[in-house]
Amino acid sequence: MPKNFMQLLFLLPLLLSPVAWAQPLPVEEIADGVYVHHGIHEELDDGYHGDICNIGFIVGRKGVAVIDSGGTYNIGQRLKEAIRKVTDLPILYVINTHVHPDHIFGNAAFKADHPMYVGHAKLAEAMERRAETYLRNNTAWLGAAFAGSEIIKPTATVDTTLELDLGGRTLVLTAWPPAHTNTDVTVLDRNTATLWTGDLLFIERTPSMDGDTRNWLKLIPQLKEIPAKQAVPGHGPVTANWRAAMDNEKHYFDILLSDIRDSIRKGISMERTMSTAAASENSKWVLFDTVNRRNVNILYPQLEWE
Repeated sequence: MPKNFMQLLFLLPLLLSPVAWAQPLPVEEIADGVYVHHGIHEELDDGYHGDICNIGFIVGRKGVAVIDSGGTYNIGQRLKEAIRKVTDLPILYVINTHVHPDHIFGNAAFKADHPMYVGHAKLAEAMERRAETYLRNNTAWLGAAFAGSEIIKPTATVDTTLELDLGGRTLVLTAWPPAHTNTDVTVLDRNTATLWTGDLLFIERTPSMDGDTRNWLKLIPQLKEIPAKQAVPGHGPVTANWRAAMDNEKHYFDILLSDIRDSIRKGISMERTMSTAAASENSKWVLFDTVNRRNVNILYPQLEWE
């Protein structure tokens, strides 16, 4: 019998046990009272474990705000266990930076805490519209590991800006026009000048789009004006050089759009363009081949009608 198979049999009871599933997520305190769990770079439909984005929490004198909850109930529960290692204060808010499944399906882990669920004014509608697809796909990708996960809509929304008081600590939430999605919200902790960008910023992982890329590029100068000393991207490491990272993201999309437009002018098919557009950026980004192909698949039909 293969050695790896024997190892799997040995580990299976541990992997399936409630104790293993309840292990707190590892978190890093990146500023006073600001904690981040770093997601890993996996594809959604290939080896996905529900833990690919950066999630975390901020602690004030009155309570805690969760910033994104992860891709499964289990990840959310493990985030809550990490919070309880830090503080017994109530969890007042669960903030979703946008609609994507890797950011929202841990929400259910916090139901018993009765927090205010906060998101973009268009988040509830987007969740409802995508619910069937998200539930079907994530069940297929994750199987039993998706147990307990559910879509929980916001109970408070952000139309433009919203301030949340954690007690001696104010969080400023800003809702943005369609960019990465049509539900993007950023969170600025004024005390530490830490900015949670959601997926408006990707570092290392190839930026993906599901909204309006051309508008996203227009928003980047506005995002760079936010008075933040460091940023937590949706994916990738926390950095003080976040404005330069946004420039890198913009550079990728500028090249991608230019190459797609060039293909359209030359009559090159979308299928061929998937293999050539932004190829010069390949070595700079993780998961480039799959994510870039999806971006081309979305953008090529849009740009044909410019």
